[in-house]
Amino acid sequence: MLKWLNLSLLVLILDQASKWLVVQSMQLYQSIPLMPGFNLTYVHNTGAAFSLLSEAGGWQRWFFAFIALAISVILTLWLMRLKQHETLMAAALSLILGGAIGNLIDRLLYGYVIDFLDLYYQNWHWPAFNIADSAICVGVAFMLLESSIHKKS
Repeated sequence: MLKWLNLSLLVLILDQASKWLVVQSMQLYQSIPLMPGFNLTYVHNTGAAFSLLSEAGGWQRWFFAFIALAISVILTLWLMRLKQHETLMAAALSLILGGAIGNLIDRLLYGYVIDFLDLYYQNWHWPAFNIADSAICVGVAFMLLESSIHKKS
């Protein structure tokens, strides 16, 4: 289990380090074009994914922090119960755990999550996200893949 917790720790370190670099080197709402379709754009997200409930008045900070904490505990317990051969599920849970803790730290420290990865096409922008969000998405994709592999067998 330790190697999987190390993966979670790696995600957490990469997430927090990248957010620190953005905060230290950019102004809020500043956007730096990196390539067509991709900018670094520094924003604060007080809501959940896609800024859900971002205008809710402040209570959502503690609600989402509680949810992230509960999910982190559940994922850790689930990870501890996996068998040694369940590597894809272990990787999935570890990625999600590292991402959840990365965003939880932001919520507890600042009351919002620092986002900065901005994908766009012409004038349409995907909601900004961060490394923690990316790890969570990859982890969920791994869980779906694991589920489809077991369904077929």
